[in-house]
This record gives sequence, C-alpha cells and structure tokens, in this order.
Amino acid sequence: MNKLVIPLAFLLIGCSQNQKTSASKSVLSPLPTKQIVMDSLNHPWSMAFLSNEEALISEKDGDLLRINLNSKEKRIIKGFPTDLTDSIRAIHFGDNSGIFEVLVDPDFISNKWVYVSYAAKRKGLGTTTKIIRAQLNKDSLIHHQVLLEANPFTKEYYHYGGGMTFGPDGKLYITIGERLFWEKDEPEIPIAQDVTDKRGKIYRINPDGSIPNDNPDFGPNAVPGLYAMGIRAAQGITVEPKTGKIWFSEHGTIQGDEINILKARANYGWPNVTSGKLRSQDYTPPKFEDVTFTPPVWFWHHTVAPTGLTFYTGDEFPHWKNNLIVPGLSRGSLWRFRIEDEIIKSAEELFIDNPVRIRKVRQSPDGKLYILTDEDNGKLIQIKTQ
Repeated sequence: MNKLVIPLAFLLIGCSQNQKTSASKSVLSPLPTKQIVMDSLNHPWSMAFLSNEEALISEKDGDLLRINLNSKEKRIIKGFPTDLTDSIRAIHFGDNSGIFEVLVDPDFISNKWVYVSYAAKRKGLGTTTKIIRAQLNKDSLIHHQVLLEANPFTKEYYHYGGGMTFGPDGKLYITIGERLFWEKDEPEIPIAQDVTDKRGKIYRINPDGSIPNDNPDFGPNAVPGLYAMGIRAAQGITVEPKTGKIWFSEHGTIQGDEINILKARANYGWPNVTSGKLRSQDYTPPKFEDVTFTPPVWFWHHTVAPTGLTFYTGDEFPHWKNNLIVPGLSRGSLWRFRIEDEIIKSAEELFIDNPVRIRKVRQSPDGKLYILTDEDNGKLIQIKTQ
C-alpha cells in the first residue's frame, strides 16, 4: 500500500529552503500501482517517445534501443559512436560510465534529430561526458554531430551528469557533472567554481551546438555555452509545462540531495555550499568575495540520489496534475511534490513498501506515466490506477 507522508514525518524527511512549506491532505483515490511493460533491460537510463507506441531507451551498460510498447519488440540502434566507454562495472566498483540521456528534437517528425549524452573514452587519457546529435534513419544513427565535449578526459568514473532537456525557447539545456569523488582532489579553484573548466556546469546551446547570443556573460575566459555553475552531479532536468521554468535534481555526498530551479548565471554553490556534508572531512573550500550562491528549492535530510524527474500532466491521476515526480536511486524511492509558484507545498513518497532503484520517470504523449528501474534486469514500468 502507498502511504502519505504525514505532517510530522514531513518535517523530518525534507525541507523547503525558504521554510514556507506546509503539508496538506492528499486525495488517496485513485491509488497508483505498478505494471511491468518490459524487462531484460541493461541498467536503462533514459527514454524518449517517438509516438505513444514507440520509444527509444538508452541502456547505461548496453545499447540504444528502439522499443514497441505493444509488441514488446526491442531493436538495437546501429551507428552509435565508437568512442563509447566499455562497461567495466565488474572491475571498477561504482563506475558510472555508459549511455545517459536520449532526447528527440521538438521537430523530430520533420528533421529526425536525436540527441544523446554518454561517457566517451580516449586512449591513455580516460573519459569525459560527450553530447552528440544524429538523425534517426529507421534503426540507425547517421550524420553525427558533436555538440559538446566536456574536456578534460580524466581517470575518474563518476558524476558525468548528462541530463538534457529542450526549453520553451527551443534551446538545449545540458548538465555536466564535476567528475570528482573526493573533495580533497579539488584544484586550488574548485572545478565547479572555475568558469574556464567545462565540468560542474549547466549549458544552454542551440540545437546545432552553436551558442545563443543572449546567453549570460561569465567573462572573456569562460567556456562557451555556460549558463549556470556550482554543480556536483546533476542528472535530471525538466521543464514545468505550466510556467516554462526549468527544474533539475542534484546529487549530494553525505545527504545534500537537492531540487533546484535553473536561473541564468546562477551559482549553486558546490563545493562551497551544500545542504549535506563533504566526503573529505578535512577539506575546506576557498572563500570567494562578492559571490552569491543560489539555494535549493528543496533538500532531503537523508540520501535519495534523485535522478530523471518530470512534471505530470496526464488525466489518470487528476490530483497529481502539474505535480513534480522525482525518482531516486539510493532508497529506491518515487516522490510526488505539489508546487505553488516556486514553493514546494507538500511531498508524498510513493511505493515505500516496494522500493526499487529508479533512474528515470517519463510521460508518454498521451499522458501515461512510466519509470525505468536501474537493475541488471532493468524494467520499464507503467504507473497505473488500481
């Protein structure tokens, strides 16, 4: 059974940064249930609908797939870039390399562009986050274009980021992680605070990879396309349809998981400011003068590891309309947030009696809600009414 987070518990599990949050009663009917649509997926990461019946699914430890939700057919997309990292999960514990986000162009029907983020390798140098687009020709990718390569290549296998969404302005927004595991390995100027370093940032680019003229100015030495900074390991990023605002999730270290609203030229503080704790307890970040850090809209007091979030606009759950749905890895949780303006007013944790690692939540064009589970036998699951 699904349980509503009651007001007393609510105050313990999370906090709105502006302290204006209040818990409210939620209509419990209709209740959600899970229905497995497809399994045997290799740690699926993302999903992009081509229609109500067909979708692309990226497997972090596998392939880019074209699936049919009715027939359950799966076909491997050919022509993926050859610099994709090899899966070394069994060799290097915690390795987070692989294929990440898959996204279709807003005008996909006419132009067939597909956008993919993944961990790219370069012999002797290591890996980095790479963003490409290519045209989907039946079951093959053709006419590849590199949009962003988040140099430098390093031997770190963590925090690639790779979240992508198209904004209402038609621009492509991309999250790039900081890539470090320990804060003690930070350079003198922390990576996420260095405008000359591509890591630890959020980018805004045109669909062809060029830089919009109205991007914020971070100075003459800033990396091209920079839109916001101070990012550790943001994976999920999505548009709120009602307002056009862009929301993103952020992984903390020891607690410190967050939900943020993207603002032009914002600095989200990592590693100087966090709602959790640093892994390297003896590390002290440098102090910066005249720097304003943007606080999160929400943070948890326990580890959730929030991932690919979305706003629900379907009709099957009327009382979820315009709510933010956020999946998590560490506790296998699925959260529903009710929002007014930029304030999270209530939170409900779903399926607490049956947790599973969830990498992504997606809504089909006809309003059906799906989740992808992060497992060796990964599953595509539809959230339905009982």
